[in-house]
Amino acid sequence: MASDSRKQTSLHCLYYWAKETPDNVFLTQPFPDGHVEDITWKEAADQVSRMAAHLNGLNFPEQSKIAILGKNSAHWILADLAIWASGHVSVPLYPTLNGETAAYIFDHSEAKLLFLGKLDGKADGWNDIKGHVPADLPIISLPMSPRDDTPKWLDIIAKTEPAEPKLPTPDTLATLLYTSGSTGRPKGVMHSFRTMISVAEGLQQIFPVDSDERMLSYLPLAHVAERAAVETQALYYGFHLYFANSLETFQEDLQRARPTVFFSVPRLWMKFYLGVSAKLPPKKQKVLFNIPLLNSLVKKKVLKQLGLDHCRAALTGAAPLSAEIIDWYRNLGLELLEVYGMSENFAYSHANRPGKTKVGTVGNANPGVEHRIASNGEIEVKSPGLMLGYFKNDEKTKEDITDDGFLKTGDMGEIDAEGFLKITGRVKDLFKTAKGKYVVPVPIENRFNHPKVEVVCVAGANQPQPCLLVLLSDEARQELANGGDRKELEQELRQVFDAVNAKCEPHEKLAHMIVVKDPWTMENGMLTPTMKIKRNVIEDFYAGKMDGWFESRQTVIWES
Repeated sequence: MASDSRKQTSLHCLYYWAKETPDNVFLTQPFPDGHVEDITWKEAADQVSRMAAHLNGLNFPEQSKIAILGKNSAHWILADLAIWASGHVSVPLYPTLNGETAAYIFDHSEAKLLFLGKLDGKADGWNDIKGHVPADLPIISLPMSPRDDTPKWLDIIAKTEPAEPKLPTPDTLATLLYTSGSTGRPKGVMHSFRTMISVAEGLQQIFPVDSDERMLSYLPLAHVAERAAVETQALYYGFHLYFANSLETFQEDLQRARPTVFFSVPRLWMKFYLGVSAKLPPKKQKVLFNIPLLNSLVKKKVLKQLGLDHCRAALTGAAPLSAEIIDWYRNLGLELLEVYGMSENFAYSHANRPGKTKVGTVGNANPGVEHRIASNGEIEVKSPGLMLGYFKNDEKTKEDITDDGFLKTGDMGEIDAEGFLKITGRVKDLFKTAKGKYVVPVPIENRFNHPKVEVVCVAGANQPQPCLLVLLSDEARQELANGGDRKELEQELRQVFDAVNAKCEPHEKLAHMIVVKDPWTMENGMLTPTMKIKRNVIEDFYAGKMDGWFESRQTVIWES
């Protein structure tokens, strides 16, 4: 794989662009009071060098672990870079963590300092986390930090002379990525600068990306997908990175960025689709999209309202997205490309290419990647982005990496004759019915699509047949609360339900569907930070009601 010696690591990239394009804007940050700040490459490098000098003065041992906690912001990235420039290891924490998990990560990682960033205790876990921050852990507050009684980033850099950065060698440990913990304790995935930069070097051979791109950073930077697809790419290619202020201003933030490359997860692609469908119902879309003179005008207007009319590369990953939704976006003129990767290989694994896609697959193996299917149906991947191992857990490292260097992904899949990989489910998601038959939930879930349904979960372990838990969209729940026709919606859901069952094997046929009452969120533990369902948490939550639902023998059940 080709490598640019001037951009060996993400930190090298910062100083490369500060020299080559010093006055180009690198980061654009909106603030709650409405003002927007631009930070050029030269300014970014200067701030990083000054903070690195401050960290050097704290005399931590080389390669100390330094935590970052906060929502995405320009200074989150600058803190990451400053940690590296002072010869230390960054440890990002999800802003939506509960206090107990945060305490575990502080302790397990042996964090010596915390960069505390953008948090408000409303749509994040700060109110719970703040009581679990070790009393003796030094804190530096980034802009928009919830604490005003600690040393502040802006004050420190104003009075500190810049230090010569400690440019790392590629094989140096760069970061600990703690997994989102959909099952059990999060694991600390160790990545070197080389494994991290592999995703950018490989992308050169897949997508034509350059310094003129624009991206919006809004998915958690603590997650590998955003770190790989957004932070690492922006640093490597030298393009402009925008941030979102809040959920309420997201559309405005998207319009400001006018991204040319956009990465999102299925839950948000679905939310965009549901938002459009609420204003322009599918039946009306079908009519308008089939009128030659209006066709392209309407589609362009929809993309413009979404803020994606400048987007030429749209990526989706982290969980499956149904073929029906992908086709809907493609019909609008946005070629959604499914990609695949894991924390353990820095998200460098598989991708569909522009003009070479196969809906329902995650594409071909990326340059330098090998893949195979093990005897138990599990996907195994050998990638240049393969982790160094799990921090303080050699046993788990040996369990998850084969002797010949392949990662056991935990996903089940198939590779077709053209090398396209199709993911068919998670090994751990399989469950047995009371009849002793195995059910694979994901393919069934992917077939259930309705414009008023946000997400579904197939459940029913140890029951006679599986069932379907259905979460309606925010708009649909509001509509029903305002007196909407429940019978009409129920009839529509039943039609989709019957169509899904028609394609199921006898032992997989769904006995009934339950329209759940309360939303599944990160805050109540039902979703991971990348909005994947936490299947085990959801199943446990509804386990006590399963017997009664089966005994009712109703097809559509509304949870009371």
